[in-house]
Amino acid sequence: MIKVGIIGGSGYTAGELLRLLVHHPEVVIDFVYSTTNAGNPVSKQHTDLIGEIDIDFSNSVNYDIDVLFLCLGHGRSRAFLEDTHFSENVKVIDLGNDFRLKDDHCFSGRSFIYGLPELQKEAIRSAKNIANPGCFATAIQLGLLPLAASGKLMDTVHVNATTGSTGAGVMPGSTTHFSWRDNNFSSYKVFTHQHLGEIQESLLQLQEDTQSSIFFIPNRGNFSKGIYATMYTKYDGTEEEAKQLYTAFYQDAKFTFISDEEIYLKQVINTNKCILHISKKNGMLLVTSIIDNLIKGASGQAIHNMNLMFGLEEQTGLALKGSAF
Repeated sequence: MIKVGIIGGSGYTAGELLRLLVHHPEVVIDFVYSTTNAGNPVSKQHTDLIGEIDIDFSNSVNYDIDVLFLCLGHGRSRAFLEDTHFSENVKVIDLGNDFRLKDDHCFSGRSFIYGLPELQKEAIRSAKNIANPGCFATAIQLGLLPLAASGKLMDTVHVNATTGSTGAGVMPGSTTHFSWRDNNFSSYKVFTHQHLGEIQESLLQLQEDTQSSIFFIPNRGNFSKGIYATMYTKYDGTEEEAKQLYTAFYQDAKFTFISDEEIYLKQVINTNKCILHISKKNGMLLVTSIIDNLIKGASGQAIHNMNLMFGLEEQTGLALKGSAF
């Protein structure tokens, strides 16, 4: 059994991670660390886990584990690893953004691999430390990687993507509480979102000569979970050629699928799937990408990475079905 420790156990990401790990057949949860909830039952904070888990939050760590999941706020993983020294034999999967960019891959004696399985599965298999991708970055990269891999990403890419309120974290804020979010819609960090850096690096990894600029408009939706992203760019081939390109690129992917029908968000909520739809209109290739921001965009992808690192079948613990109604 894989002995797991979780740091930062009280947020949405950790809650989803626990929900999945508690039923993972190859995992035992050793501790869930939280300074704000130490001593309280985990199921008191994550009430959906009543009857599923019977351990308390801890304010101490056990160094004798196999893998450590960091579910801390962005910028806090570095500080934690500086202050808390786990053996190099303990694999680390960071769900924050501290180690996603190439310049940040090496830290405190650890070397992190960018953990997008559809991009570099074999590198993840042999990795000791993983930088889990961002949620917007996951949805957008999966929509663009096949173009870059075939050298066809040659023009400006326009992206419009909307995320649910859980993307802002568990702590309430002026743009997350119900009375503001309900029946409302807004954009934020237009053209400057922090996930753009990791997107660009992945595309350049596959197509070094690409000069494509990405104009990304992130939106706040009035729903809880999910990301619905549309992206379009000039494309010289036919729609059928594009579909064949995407199908071939993802033929061995366990969680990314191409749909011939129009897609909608409920198809992927509570799953580790990404579903793509491809069409061509007025010389533009239009790609629609949908994911659950907390699962495929965070905790589910982290478990997928763990499965690869420990030589497990990729779908172990992740055989999840969405709800179409």
